[in-house]
Amino acid sequence: MKQKQLLLFSMLIFFCTGLMAQQNEPVKPYSIVIKGGHIIDPKNNVDAVMDIAVKDGKIALIAKNIDGSQGTQLVNAKGMYITPGLIDLHVHFFWGQDGTGYMNARAGLPADGFTFPAGVTTVVDAGSPGYKSFELYKKQTIDQSQTRVLAMLNIVSEGMDSRNESDIEHMDPKATADMAKKYPEHIVGVKLAHFSGRGPLAHSWIPTDRALEAGRLANIPIMVDFGSATPFLPLDSLFNVKFRPGDMYTHAFGGDPQVGLTTQSGRESIVNVDTKKVKDYAIKAQKRGVIFDVGFGGSSFLFSQGIPAIKSGFYPNSISTDLHTGSMNNAMKNMPNIMSLFMAMGMPFKDVIKASTWNPAQQIKRPELGNLSVGSDADIAIFTLRKGDFGYYARDGKIAGKERLETEMTIRAGRIVYNLNAIAEPNVIPNAPRVRPANGGPRQ
Repeated sequence: MKQKQLLLFSMLIFFCTGLMAQQNEPVKPYSIVIKGGHIIDPKNNVDAVMDIAVKDGKIALIAKNIDGSQGTQLVNAKGMYITPGLIDLHVHFFWGQDGTGYMNARAGLPADGFTFPAGVTTVVDAGSPGYKSFELYKKQTIDQSQTRVLAMLNIVSEGMDSRNESDIEHMDPKATADMAKKYPEHIVGVKLAHFSGRGPLAHSWIPTDRALEAGRLANIPIMVDFGSATPFLPLDSLFNVKFRPGDMYTHAFGGDPQVGLTTQSGRESIVNVDTKKVKDYAIKAQKRGVIFDVGFGGSSFLFSQGIPAIKSGFYPNSISTDLHTGSMNNAMKNMPNIMSLFMAMGMPFKDVIKASTWNPAQQIKRPELGNLSVGSDADIAIFTLRKGDFGYYARDGKIAGKERLETEMTIRAGRIVYNLNAIAEPNVIPNAPRVRPANGGPRQ
């Protein structure tokens, strides 16, 4: 009996001693210190090797030398690039089983498994929900994700459901705008997609006009993904008559290059494949503030469009994936792959980073995102820029490249959510999440 009491007393002393030692340890001023990485922060014109300190989910300090011992976790980013967390302006994350197309259907993806491994911390769902389905989308996707999920409302009431996308009776500008004004923290635009009219609507601007009306009522931009028309709807009219500065044209390097040349039906392209020059009206539109978004998708990009455009200095305003089950394992893959492809075509590295961070933040009127300013949310991506022989392909061929971006680490709201090569010390494996908070950061 005495031996048991002595053992219990010894264990109690050991526990108390350990607890006191923990309590006596000084609290470190930062949760994470990232050392030795090359920061590219386009908003703040930072292009240098510097350290970053994170505290309370925010960027606390950026300096040439921060004492690594001041962080609870130390990240060794030597030889790597540090950027703001990427913003993917075109995804489809309305996953589910009850709908069709990209609305509550199997073509949609749950966010976190496909964002963090790519260095993406913020996405914009490009029209999967409409005003009738948005609140389900919010409950099912936005509120359940660690990724910051924003959305453009489809002008079609149910969303991108493949049944009503070409039915103008399902396009209600006022109801769409009312829903956008109800959730301004989540809804950043209006989307028109895939409309292909028949009969008297085979050549109609009505869907575009209704999307624009919703955008005006809610004071948000619109994004257009043309379907097809007979005869085709001129892009010059869309860009320079219909669009306001800030409105977006996605799949900018796709379309059918023969429209306007050998056929009068379908969707135009912005590069004349005979002259290999960007059409004058596209250059004019970009200069006046029209946004050209990549939206690579399953087959919405052509080298016959991209290469001449990049060589002439016509760069996309924003690089985006059009991520869904039909594109994720195809030529597109993810943001770093598309960014690398644009570098292989000749777009400068810093411009690629800007088109994946600060530019899209401004396009959706979220200037607090896409940068590493002190006080901003600590959404951070760390990349290795691999050197070697790489290949990139699209539906009209392939090109070679000498560099490829690979995600090493992603930090969302001050927490490491992806860590490829264990570059943190210590490397912490969080407990399995039991509570999923509203879309305000990683799960507790």
